[in-house]
Amino acid sequence: MHLHHGGILMYEEVPMVEMDGMNLVETRAILRYIAAKYDLYGRTPKEQAWIDMYAEGLKDLSDMVTFLPLSLPGEKEMNLQYILERATTRFFPVYEKALRDRGQDFLVGDRQSWTDVQLLEVIFMVEECKPKVLSGFPLLQEFKARISSIPTINKFLQPGSQRKPPLDEDSTEVVKNIFKFEHGMSLKNMGTIIAEH
Repeated sequence: MHLHHGGILMYEEVPMVEMDGMNLVETRAILRYIAAKYDLYGRTPKEQAWIDMYAEGLKDLSDMVTFLPLSLPGEKEMNLQYILERATTRFFPVYEKALRDRGQDFLVGDRQSWTDVQLLEVIFMVEECKPKVLSGFPLLQEFKARISSIPTINKFLQPGSQRKPPLDEDSTEVVKNIFKFEHGMSLKNMGTIIAEH
């Protein structure tokens, strides 16, 4: 039975996670459910609000990096520079300040939340575009080292784990075929998928 025609996917879209007898859909709903189930979603509504705000910003930045390989050929370098500028002037300063102002090891409260894991992944994604991008962010460098050393996370970061590498040219072609991008269809200015004429 296909998920698409079997009524399993609420909006006929992925991702979908089967968990606790449910077919969870929508990325943020899945993340919030897992975070709440494993006590990674804060202790109070205020902490949860901070987690959500940080997570939404991280999603914006990770989406830019994720879609970078779909840039029009002549715009890839421009889009990369845009991402790096946004990361270092808009996003990373927010998280650096949060760590400094709270004087804690984590973004929210005194224990790990799912937004800490998300920040670590986004740091890796941006570093895959520019390796020394954290050079002006000492607290984020410490944060990266600290969160990376958590045994389960460290195991996930090892070669051969389920962590996916960045898209290369071959992978980009696979994505375009899966989503039925027509020849010349690509991402323009980090926001609009267009077809070149």
